[in-house]
Amino acid sequence: MLTKLLAGACAALCVGVAGAQEAPKEINFGIISTEASQNLKSDWAPVLEALQKATGVKVNAFFASDYAGIIEGMRFNKVQIAWYGNKSAMEAVDRASGEIFAQVIMADGSLGYRSYLGVHKDSPYKTLDDVLKNSKNINFGIGDPNSTSGFLVPSYYIFAQNKIDPKTAFKTIRGSNHEANILAVANKQVDAAVFASDTYERIEARQPELAKNVRKVWESPLIPSDPLVWRTDLNSDLKTKIRAFFLAYGQTGANAAAEKANLIKLQFSGFRPSTNAQLNPVRKLELFKKKTKLEADTTIDAAEKAKQIEAIDKQLAALGN
Repeated sequence: MLTKLLAGACAALCVGVAGAQEAPKEINFGIISTEASQNLKSDWAPVLEALQKATGVKVNAFFASDYAGIIEGMRFNKVQIAWYGNKSAMEAVDRASGEIFAQVIMADGSLGYRSYLGVHKDSPYKTLDDVLKNSKNINFGIGDPNSTSGFLVPSYYIFAQNKIDPKTAFKTIRGSNHEANILAVANKQVDAAVFASDTYERIEARQPELAKNVRKVWESPLIPSDPLVWRTDLNSDLKTKIRAFFLAYGQTGANAAAEKANLIKLQFSGFRPSTNAQLNPVRKLELFKKKTKLEADTTIDAAEKAKQIEAIDKQLAALGN
């Protein structure tokens, strides 16, 4: 009897494991809201249609009003694959069962992009220093809190390094996506705003006259280009097909030239293999920002501050050079 019970339990367990790995009939591909969803849908559509054909699984584009919506979608298995920035990918990896499997290669062949600070072409502010010195007169546009180039990078390089609290420094501050921030600067709805270089390049291609109204006054160091992330529990055979598709797209086969043209609309030239280690530079930025804020805090006990700083230093050392 015991043998039968054990055999039955094993059979049930094996069915459960197999079921967890069963290939789905359709998947949702999450697309972060760097700009208007209709533009992103149009640009991504041919890539996702080709992915559907290559895998034999229906692929739906999944949009949300902010980055958190895509992260939460992956957390609750409403999104199985997604295009993220590094900051949002970090959130997906840490709390939404995400895993990086590929990285975007930019249109110029580089493996990175930049965060820009822009003002209107007629603005009296010529430099970052001008913007910071006149911050009380400036309506400022910042990015989504889960955006690498719209929030994390400027938070560290513009604000933390200059010991400035953006919440109190400016006349007003508002958060939006990259496209909206560019348009707001071009139309004089804000005095200055941060946005990603790749979104700016897409707008340059679509609306060159509007883009000419924006003057860049600061750019960040190179940011690692965007990762593609899937849920760790996605069917393994499907993962193999998905990885093979992205690594070959625009590179090989009879349709390579047309695929390359599709990628150019996204400011990409292809994809390469990647892992969660891609996030290390972004993790360092988060820790540096935390450490800088902690060092400037005069309200915390000195011994407790030293303890917390030591803990951050250990985390930074663990991430390597």
